Amino acid sequence: MAIKKTALYSSLWASCDELRGGMDASQYKDYVLTLLFMKYVSDKAKDNPYSMIEVPTGASFNDMIALKGDKEIGDKINKIIGILAEENQLKGVIDLADFNDEDKLGKGKEMVDRLTKLIGTFEGLDMSDNRADGDDLLGDAYEYLMRHFATESGKSKGQFYTPSEVSRILAKVIGITKDTSQDATVYDPTAGSGSLLLKASDEAPRGLSIFGQEMDNATSALARMNMILHDNATAKIVQGNTLSSPEWKDDNGQLKTFDFAVANPPFSNKNWTSGLNPTEDEFGRFTWGIPPEKNGDYTFLLHVIKSLKSTGKGAVILPHGVLFRGNAEARIRENLIKQGYIKGIIGLPANLFYGTGIPACIIVIDKQYAKARAFSAADEASTQQSIFMIDASKGFIKDGNKNRLRSQDIHKIVDAFTKQLILPRFSRAVPIAEVAANDYNLNIPRYIDSSEPEDLHDLSAHLQGGIPNADLDALSDFWQVFPSIRASLYEAGRAGYSNSLVEGSQVKSTILQHSEFKTFATQSLQPFSAWYQEAALAEIAVGDSPKQLIFDIGEALLERYSHTPLLNKYDIYQILMDYWAEVMQDDVYVLTQDGWSAGKILRELVVKKGEKLKETPDLTINRVRYKAELIPPALMVSRYFAEQQSELDILQAELDNTAQALENLIEEQATEDGPLVEALNDKDKVTKASVTARLKLATDGDELAALKQVKKLFDTETKQKSLLKEAQEALDLAVFKRYATLAEADIKTLLVEDKWQATLQGQIVAEIERITQQLANRLQELDERYAQPLPAITESVELLSDKVAAHLKAMGLAL
Repeated sequence: MAIKKTALYSSLWASCDELRGGMDASQYKDYVLTLLFMKYVSDKAKDNPYSMIEVPTGASFNDMIALKGDKEIGDKINKIIGILAEENQLKGVIDLADFNDEDKLGKGKEMVDRLTKLIGTFEGLDMSDNRADGDDLLGDAYEYLMRHFATESGKSKGQFYTPSEVSRILAKVIGITKDTSQDATVYDPTAGSGSLLLKASDEAPRGLSIFGQEMDNATSALARMNMILHDNATAKIVQGNTLSSPEWKDDNGQLKTFDFAVANPPFSNKNWTSGLNPTEDEFGRFTWGIPPEKNGDYTFLLHVIKSLKSTGKGAVILPHGVLFRGNAEARIRENLIKQGYIKGIIGLPANLFYGTGIPACIIVIDKQYAKARAFSAADEASTQQSIFMIDASKGFIKDGNKNRLRSQDIHKIVDAFTKQLILPRFSRAVPIAEVAANDYNLNIPRYIDSSEPEDLHDLSAHLQGGIPNADLDALSDFWQVFPSIRASLYEAGRAGYSNSLVEGSQVKSTILQHSEFKTFATQSLQPFSAWYQEAALAEIAVGDSPKQLIFDIGEALLERYSHTPLLNKYDIYQILMDYWAEVMQDDVYVLTQDGWSAGKILRELVVKKGEKLKETPDLTINRVRYKAELIPPALMVSRYFAEQQSELDILQAELDNTAQALENLIEEQATEDGPLVEALNDKDKVTKASVTARLKLATDGDELAALKQVKKLFDTETKQKSLLKEAQEALDLAVFKRYATLAEADIKTLLVEDKWQATLQGQIVAEIERITQQLANRLQELDERYAQPLPAITESVELLSDKVAAHLKAMGLAL
């Protein structure tokens, strides 16, 4: 059975539970990722005699399994890893974690138990076939772990992980296309764990030749493991100081140049001159200026520019300060602009990166047209030359204590940059002449005002009443779609103002009931219906690529909603991408590996002694718990057992009525002087047992009547519970048996129509209603703001004051 992405992620993250408490996340990541690597290469080598990694006898993960419970498990794991490292020239890469470290893993039995459980977590994962036509389940799981390690670590861990969302933007804006040759090179001088390089390589159909350098030894080891886990074993990642000792040089001893470059260097590095004299740099990286001694941000940008071919393109993540800081950095910035190297700047939200909350930007370099765009002081006024700027600082979602770019944010940024789209308050091509007029300051707010227009109050409306037409006209996008709705809500008042025809509380219902809204709602679903039919999701077959599928249908959905009024195509796209991440992705991965027959599979949930159930069961039959792989029982019930469910609902309603009647009766009659007070048990509760016991002793007529009444309700409740349980068990059994008889056509209907289509359509309907609510809220706000003009308020205050004075006089308190 294919492993689901989320199941793989949760299993790997569960392995971390065995290590938490003994060490920081930045440390236990080395243990988890090393075992992940060992399991992966062992499984791959079993089925592939030509595997890039040779697994010699005594160096496989199975040899680790044999050590479970062994008193010397830590030392023996180290030796197994050492053998594999020696055989594959991976010493210093996969053998950094010490599995015999008592300070981190405990002593004696504690270490044995911890490592035994850790190995057991990986034991059940089959990683021999983790790819589905280009989809890298394990590589994605690695990225998942890296994100969580960076999140959990309280230290600055940006050096080993760049958020994958930001990596995707860099990879897409540097110009890699489907036509890019496999021989093209991509370079990262501050490679970290290699995520930026891998994202860039993924943009080319057959990948790219990867080169990188990383100063931190442990992090460079992570990068090399990451490359192997992503089937990029030939990638060249070295450890060393890129600035003082760059590894990659040409035959003449100068810097090797590459087709593409990406980088997320350490922000504001204060030690960048260590081992380096910038005034005598043999590689000529500081031709355009020397960065400040205590701030090395521009150092890495200059290194990247020098490391690109004459046609090369690159993107570097830097703190926002590089765009506007003065002195030496201002001179460098001016020179780079005049050279024409800076193609674009993308401003990112604050708090995206681990270890820092400051906002950052992406500087996009393009040397291919730099010469054509370079200019002298004589032609600074040219309007043909520009820098494309994007202010993407407002588009993100909160994710714990960090901000995170959504799929729609990434797509909007990439669309705007690659297509040079001019979008209000978001993007524009800024003429070099304008930049020059601002002393080459590139601070994005100077050129793009991304702030929302201020909501100004109209003093005349406050004094004389009426809704300002200017406020209503500002909603012109809505009135173009609902021209008659405005007329049904407002009538002309004094010049420049309108009067409300309905109460503020009735605005939304008036809109929803209007024929124009109903037409809009119907028409807004038509692109979805056309898209869904075109997507042909019922044709998914074994071997298909889930990643290619979601890319294709995502782009098609964007296109379908490109011209739909009021609805934002990126919001619609996000609905699909969220559902894909939460549910649909897992379903498609199973289908592409196991086929549609997986829809009838119910997996028994087995719990080992002493462990808790990790998954919520979908069905329980004769105390055996099952999990449906693709089709939840609720969908089966809805399609095939609606009548039985209706009967069950009736039984539940009857039970609820009885329970409510019982609760009301006890609440009324178990008071201090009530007839049921003697039926309270030692916990001050009236129960069936306490009522039965009291009936044997009671003699008072009122008390007996109350006791008999409440006992009758208890008896009825017991009988109803029994009937409900029997009916539920019968329905569960019928559903359980029905799974086995499902034909492929049944599975496709249940999954494609009842599950995917119904869910997505429901969420798009909710988005349509959200737009309506947006209009209604604004109109209600305006109505409440100007409902009572100042004279009316003053008159009301005077009337109330007179009433108070009259009451005080009547009480003899008047002055």
